[in-house]
Amino acid sequence: MMTQKRPQKSEYAVFYEKYVGLVPGGDFLEILEEQQATLLKLLTPLNESQAEFRYAPDKWSIKEVVGHINDAERIFAYRLLRIARGDETPLAGFEQDPYIKAGNFSARKLADLLEEFASIRRASVMLIRSLDENAWMRKGVASQKEITTSALAFIIAGHERHHQIILQERYLPSLPPG
Repeated sequence: MMTQKRPQKSEYAVFYEKYVGLVPGGDFLEILEEQQATLLKLLTPLNESQAEFRYAPDKWSIKEVVGHINDAERIFAYRLLRIARGDETPLAGFEQDPYIKAGNFSARKLADLLEEFASIRRASVMLIRSLDENAWMRKGVASQKEITTSALAFIIAGHERHHQIILQERYLPSLPPG
């Protein structure tokens, strides 16, 4: 069991509080694995037409949301790796909208995006599982703000949870029948 201590607010930028706050207590690795299963269970039944659904004209499609989750988790895990390994090089921020545009997620099958999520999440879990006690509290700089390895792990979990809630509350209830 890995009950990871919630990071203090001083360990991450204020922007990330919404993500860190969404992570429940308990076995941290189990939480990450449950999220993977829940997202797959939620979206696997959708057909390709439904996966293109947007609940408003200016919002991302379901495929774009999954693509964004994948891209962001890769970036957060990369930051976590670098900081956990003691790399003190400041890490650049990223703007999500160009990633969505360049990702061309509508050209991909939802099943492929979900398989990619499962692979990324498994890699994140393995990385997090490998950390020793010293690695958890290492600090680095990302997006010009100090951040700890622990905070990044919680951001990975909270970011996925944030988007899962949006999918459950805004997309799926308005989804046209398949």
